[in-house]
Amino acid sequence: MITKVGQIMLYVNNQDEAVQFWTEKMGFIVKAEEDNGQGMRWIEVSSKDAETSIVLHNKELVAKMSAGVNLGTPSLMFFTDRFDELYTDLSNKEIKVGEIVNMPAGRVFNFADHEENYFAVMEKK
Repeated sequence: MITKVGQIMLYVNNQDEAVQFWTEKMGFIVKAEEDNGQGMRWIEVSSKDAETSIVLHNKELVAKMSAGVNLGTPSLMFFTDRFDELYTDLSNKEIKVGEIVNMPAGRVFNFADHEENYFAVMEKK
């Protein structure tokens, strides 16, 4: 049901400085930038033709929203076109899954492996 690693979520202290680094120093482009009006900014950067992108998240805000996420390392964001089915399947397998959250780019939930490493899944249609 997971179709690919679509994004790597990078938790940063200053999103604007991170954008500046990735665009000016690394030559990436900003593919998307959204704001939910409640402080959550979603800034997606990548090289021009890349299929996988980096999403720059505000570390402090994510810490408040997602207890248990290791903010010291990037997280993987998997994409699926069978979101509800995957959520139910993982839940039925007694895998620890989080609440479904509506983000600017779509619905998301996280799940943990046996060592409490967290991963995220986003609905992609």
